[in-house]
Amino acid sequence: MGGVTEVVRIPGRAFLHFISYMGQIAFLVRDLMTAFANRVWRLNLVAHQIVSIGYGSQAVVIVTGAFTGAVFTFQTYAKFKDFGVESSVGAIVSVALCRELGPVLAGLMVGGRVGAAMAADIGTMKVTEQVDALRVMGVHPVDYLVLPRFIAMMISMPMLVAESISFGLLASYAVAVYGYGIPAPWFLSHMIDHTNEWDIVIGMIKGFVFGIIITLVACHQGLRAENGAVGVGIGTTRAVVISSLVMLIANFFLSILLNYIWPLGNNV
Repeated sequence: MGGVTEVVRIPGRAFLHFISYMGQIAFLVRDLMTAFANRVWRLNLVAHQIVSIGYGSQAVVIVTGAFTGAVFTFQTYAKFKDFGVESSVGAIVSVALCRELGPVLAGLMVGGRVGAAMAADIGTMKVTEQVDALRVMGVHPVDYLVLPRFIAMMISMPMLVAESISFGLLASYAVAVYGYGIPAPWFLSHMIDHTNEWDIVIGMIKGFVFGIIITLVACHQGLRAENGAVGVGIGTTRAVVISSLVMLIANFFLSILLNYIWPLGNNV
């Protein structure tokens, strides 16, 4: 009987933890929207975060996008050659990078780099009581710590996704044209003919959503940090793991939703 009770208790406890976590995220979103509505934007902090998030993540995003495009082109060409459809390599790689590989991999890399940094920075301030000092001075922590990062991420993330896609396509072009000898006009023609504006829009929408996920999860973990350096380390690890898992799950549902409304976007 005890074993049966434990089997029921474990998923029940997990469900309650999930509901509690979502409630805490909802309160954070409420405070964030309140600060945004009150126009407590602190543009100097936003500019600093844009440099830290956008400019600082460029190398990671460029390398990730370029080598993803190169290896995907290599694998696609190797298989398509067996069927005599090498001309479709450009189209397949372009659509895959715009819709899936570009935004997802850029999101995971930025989540690992920026999400960890956000959680560590805010968590360190929390355990050293700097967050409490902000409250004493009449400054809401969400206004000062979360909102500038949120705005900066909303601006930077779509640009980083676009950069990842661009360098992925450049690497794909180099591998296909200079590596496999596919005629450049042939490669570019098929790529342009089968990639439309909606494919690019899907990538930008996903990047925007992934930016929201990274910021909310990382800042929430930072604000919850406790027990000194150990707590900061745990919060940083959780921020990366949770944001990565949520992005992958969200990507699935976003793909279904955006592909469902694709005819509308295709007719625009």
